[in-house]
Amino acid sequence: MRHNKKFNHLGRTASHRNAMLSNMACSLIKHKRITTTVAKAKALKKFVEPLITKSKEDTTNSRRVVFSNLQDKFAVTELFKEISVKVADRPGGYTRIIKTGNRLGDNAEMCFIELVDYNENMAKSAAKKTTRTRRSKKNTTVEAPAAETAEATTEEAPKAE
Repeated sequence: MRHNKKFNHLGRTASHRNAMLSNMACSLIKHKRITTTVAKAKALKKFVEPLITKSKEDTTNSRRVVFSNLQDKFAVTELFKEISVKVADRPGGYTRIIKTGNRLGDNAEMCFIELVDYNENMAKSAAKKTTRTRRSKKNTTVEAPAAETAEATTEEAPKAE
């Protein structure tokens, strides 16, 4: 039985898995979107989101903790300079996984994993929602003012006499 064993080992040793997740996190921070398998994307999400939360507080200790996980100076500076500023008001959920279908070679489920605040297409479509209105077959608004004007002219005529 596998009670309370939530960790996906991804078929790798611990050192290989940590190195792979570190490299994938650096690529995600640099490029803002990467293509990978769904299993790796879910593991990467659990790996990178605490680092982004840590980067909101720009202290020497938080930089050291993030660097110990990423081992890339450029990725750490990018994370603390740009990404932490953009996600400062977001309480979590910094990444999005979008499934793209299966890989041709081995039929593995593939997906994009991206930083939420850096996809302008999703932000524009969410803000751009427009409601479509249907034209009704009955045009009651045109008939009602015509009837009122006819009544008004008949009432005005007796008053003039």
